[in-house]
Amino acid sequence: MTVSFQQLLSGITVEDARGLSTPVSGIHYDSRQVQPGFLFVCIPGYRTDGHTYIGDAVGRGAAALIVSRDVVAPGPIRCSGYPGPAPPPGAAGMAWARVKDTRSALAMASANFYGHPSRDLSLFGVTGTNGKTTTTHLISAVLQAKGEPTAVIGTIWNRHTTPESLDLQQMLRQWADQGMRAVVMEVSSHGIYLQRVASCEFDATVFTNLTQDHLDFHRDLSDYLAVKMRLFQGLGAGRTKTRPCYAVVNRDDPAAGEIIRTTKATVVTYGIEDDADVRAQDVRLSERGAGFTVAWRGRNIPFRISLPGRFNVYNSLAAISVGLSEGMEPELVQSALAGVSGVPGRFQLVDRGQEFAVVVDYAHTPDGLENVLRTARALTRGQLIAVFGCGGDRDTGKRPLMGKISGQFSDISILTSDNPRSEEPLSIIRQIEAGIRELPDVRYEVIPDRREAIGRALQCARPGDFVVIAGKGHETYQIIGDQVLDFDDYQVAYQLLSNQ
Repeated sequence: MTVSFQQLLSGITVEDARGLSTPVSGIHYDSRQVQPGFLFVCIPGYRTDGHTYIGDAVGRGAAALIVSRDVVAPGPIRCSGYPGPAPPPGAAGMAWARVKDTRSALAMASANFYGHPSRDLSLFGVTGTNGKTTTTHLISAVLQAKGEPTAVIGTIWNRHTTPESLDLQQMLRQWADQGMRAVVMEVSSHGIYLQRVASCEFDATVFTNLTQDHLDFHRDLSDYLAVKMRLFQGLGAGRTKTRPCYAVVNRDDPAAGEIIRTTKATVVTYGIEDDADVRAQDVRLSERGAGFTVAWRGRNIPFRISLPGRFNVYNSLAAISVGLSEGMEPELVQSALAGVSGVPGRFQLVDRGQEFAVVVDYAHTPDGLENVLRTARALTRGQLIAVFGCGGDRDTGKRPLMGKISGQFSDISILTSDNPRSEEPLSIIRQIEAGIRELPDVRYEVIPDRREAIGRALQCARPGDFVVIAGKGHETYQIIGDQVLDFDDYQVAYQLLSNQ
């Protein structure tokens, strides 16, 4: 497929440009992936800057550039502040465009190149600190029951919660061409801030909750919320689809009011405590799941899910709200959710016939850990044993908070490594330990080796106890330094239980 450079720039505010009629056969933001005839978009990053790789991109055959620095022409392309060697002579006279924000330009150019695939699909975005993965999984099940072939984008299927805009547009086009009718995707704050979902036309966006996370990236919680709100502020803007769009909001979350005020779209609220459009009553929790009655438009509709915990009632309410807003009969939504047996790494039971419970969960925030431990505590006849750590090179402020939460809800806490990345594992653990030591008579152990820590927890467990292995969930790797090692909490626990 080949389009003109001018076609790719449609909808982008261009400050200056040359060579608009140049044919372009592909796009990339990584110079190593550039092929002859490609457009190379120079993205400034946190560790490197795409402008420094212009020479490499041109050497690989780039036909055009999008930059955010001054370009001197005619002659070889030179960007002010460009520290690398001058691009080869072949750069002379090539096409280029200077824009203010190359990330935004990448998103629009990618959508232009792939024919705006989100317009050919029903697109549902789920954002919030916790619950995104489970909620997307449940919404997908509901839409599938409606008869709509549905794809899901998120942390289980992709290393990044929200893919880069170019990759996202390519995926959406492939699915649309394959006959998918709907796509449900997790939308992270990083994805919003870095313009990865710009140029996507959402039909509905869902807000689950807002608690502390990613404060290594955002200045504070207010900044974190402001970024989340952008998804709802833009909902419906420049819409080309004829069907109405809407926002689904957790009414019980303190940030709900801000989200509701910021959107111009129709709002559907859900909750348990507050007066919501879709409200759960008579909530009954057990180790096998939850039962509740949904009050909606004067009707009381019974639901049963196989996912334990109050937090999963909220996740289910979000999916129910989408299903009802899509015009589905309540009975069809009921059966769709009843058929969901679980989500990998989300309160996932590890069962080898042992006389105590073991679950693996992705909880890696203070609120997420508290939700999981509260649920486990309510189901525990004996002792609650928690195994967890915190990721390196990430929000350090949550480490003592998570230590204190584990000490409050667990009888025994085993502090270990998560993905330490470039940090020293014991240094991370000491910060967690600072929080747990605020509590009197708390029982905890420090075991940096994660496999050994899981083994210790299983060794300590007695009939009626409950072991929670938190932090990594579905992940099948552990990042230590610059190494990515095979490691799967579920498989490790399963193997250790098999050997007992």
